[in-house]
Amino acid sequence: MWPLAVTAVAVVAATVAAAFPPEVGRALETSSYLYVATRRADGTPSTVVPVWFSWDGAAITFTTSPTSHKARRIAKGSPLLVWVGSKDGPHFEARAELVRDPELAARMGEAYRRKYWVAWLGFFCPSAERLRAGKIVIVRIRPPA
Repeated sequence: MWPLAVTAVAVVAATVAAAFPPEVGRALETSSYLYVATRRADGTPSTVVPVWFSWDGAAITFTTSPTSHKARRIAKGSPLLVWVGSKDGPHFEARAELVRDPELAARMGEAYRRKYWVAWLGFFCPSAERLRAGKIVIVRIRPPA
């Protein structure tokens, strides 16, 4: 019994420690867009662009072209600068990772169809097929440490 209780406490503590700040969490619940930028090789921020996103309570995900500046800079280790909801919304900087998981793409597609009416019509929606074809890559953002 005790080892299970200690493990549960450790998992809860790790989850709480790895959460987004409260204002970011609240904004993620109600926002339709993230505004993201990366850092160029000289350290200056790139242009801030809006993206659709999904959030499962543990990580934020969005898709981009594998050949985009965002994807190439993230692959090289650039941090991602993120504003939630608007260009002056809650802001944080985090490491992002590129993910090529067809099951995650399918789950994101379902979330996008619930959140964005155009995705419900089949437009701009992540899918396992688009990921396998190399048309998209998933960007995953976990809470800053």
